[in-house]
Amino acid sequence: QVQLVESGGGLVQPGGSLRLSCAASGRTFSTSAMGWFRQAPGKEREFVACISGGGGTTYYADSVKGRFTISRDSAKNTVYLQMNSLKPEDTAVYYCAAERPFRVLSIRPEYYDLWGQGTQVTVSS
Repeated sequence: QVQLVESGGGLVQPGGSLRLSCAASGRTFSTSAMGWFRQAPGKEREFVACISGGGGTTYYADSVKGRFTISRDSAKNTVYLQMNSLKPEDTAVYYCAAERPFRVLSIRPEYYDLWGQGTQVTVSS
């Protein structure tokens, strides 16, 4: 079964850090771009960060640039999102997603065909 499973969410105080993980299984993902998206209550899903299959290219939303870092470990078929200096406005359900192999890296959610179930991140004092 091809699937993505996120973990690492939770409750953190403003200014704190969390690291999200996305474990991929069922096929090889080393040639697939991977992305993180988030959705806050009452809002549309928005792009957070993405990384190319080889890991050499990354894109970030302006709202997280300089605070979040996306990375991948192809040997473990896992993608990470290190989140530092968290703000209350970062509160959302965070989703990991994968593009089909060899597709161009994109920030658009419609380019991603496989999604995880999401993990809740709450930033509050």
